[in-house]
Amino acid sequence: MTRIISTLGIVLLFGVLAAAQQSGGPGTQQQESKPPVQPGQLAPPAQAGAPVPTPPAQAPSVQTPQPQTGQSQPAPPSPVPPQNSKQGSETRQAIKIRTNVVIVPVTVKNRDGQLIGDLQKDEFRVFCDNVEQQIVYFTSDPYPLSAVVLIDDDLSIKSADQVQKSLTAISGGFGPNDEAAVVTYDQFPNTVSEFSFNNDLLFTQLKRLELHSHYPGSPVGGPLTSGATSNGRSLETGAPTTLGVQQQKQDKDLDDAVYAAGEMLKSRGRDRRKIIFLISDGNNSHSNEHTLDQTLQLLLKSDVSVYSISVGHALLQKESTRLERYATSTGGDTFYAGKDRGLENLYASVTEQARNQYTITFQPQDTDRSKDYHSIEVRVRRPDLDVTARQGYYQSGLH
Repeated sequence: MTRIISTLGIVLLFGVLAAAQQSGGPGTQQQESKPPVQPGQLAPPAQAGAPVPTPPAQAPSVQTPQPQTGQSQPAPPSPVPPQNSKQGSETRQAIKIRTNVVIVPVTVKNRDGQLIGDLQKDEFRVFCDNVEQQIVYFTSDPYPLSAVVLIDDDLSIKSADQVQKSLTAISGGFGPNDEAAVVTYDQFPNTVSEFSFNNDLLFTQLKRLELHSHYPGSPVGGPLTSGATSNGRSLETGAPTTLGVQQQKQDKDLDDAVYAAGEMLKSRGRDRRKIIFLISDGNNSHSNEHTLDQTLQLLLKSDVSVYSISVGHALLQKESTRLERYATSTGGDTFYAGKDRGLENLYASVTEQARNQYTITFQPQDTDRSKDYHSIEVRVRRPDLDVTARQGYYQSGLH
């Protein structure tokens, strides 16, 4: 009996040792096979009786060298910009690229002076330096106006009175989307009001405006006081005379005034029709800082058209020639004042014509790029129509 008990104890002892070896041995081997924990990493918590999952493969990380004692901490690497950042920059840069598009406002009238508004794109032909160009954009839609109302402030008494009575009628030609500024001039331009969309304000400014005037010949001697004359000149002063009246010495700088108005309009958008609404007798001094050609260059580079209303004795003295030159060169027009009521009708004609022009654009092709100025000619296929458009453009002014 004693032997049987001893035998069973030995068997149980070997069983316990075997079980202990089976549970402890593999765990020791697995623990020895684990990779060492890197600095800054946390060891996964051990779970009793649960198998330890194998960590997924990771991309090798760039190890930043640790600074030695006394060395400064290295700067972190710069962040890589997202891929679409470069695309956005290229898009913004593309928007700023010069397109070299020439804008040509065109007015078409019949032989009776009535506006023709039913022409289509294929009825127009555009020539640059006598080379026909392809029309890239065409519309007959009306454009909002940006206008400088430029008024001669040294007219004769009769002309000044005529203009004074009709000034408020100017505001009637502008709509809510139009902006206008008022400038008077004699020797120097004077800004009466800056650009405003407020038509009531424009009406008020024009109503309060008081024009200066002079008596014809008064700076020299007044009517019929020129004394003895010979060959149309005074024997006392040598000044030319008209009908016995010594002609006034001109101190009005028309060219400088138009130049100043062009500077005001230069920064207005190309999506607007930019015009100078000029009321003048056309007289001009010889002391202008800017020449006619310099002023026309500014206007053409800035897409500004001049609409001239000739008043007073400009026709008799052939002074309207300068007003016509400004108008025809820039694609505007010239109107000639008669009675008071006729002058008010002319104001409405200016804004109506400027607003309802055709708009043609083209990119110059096969032109001499060594030249800055290039001529423009617009033709229509329909017969018996008069076409008015700017006569040229400057390459350096394209944008």
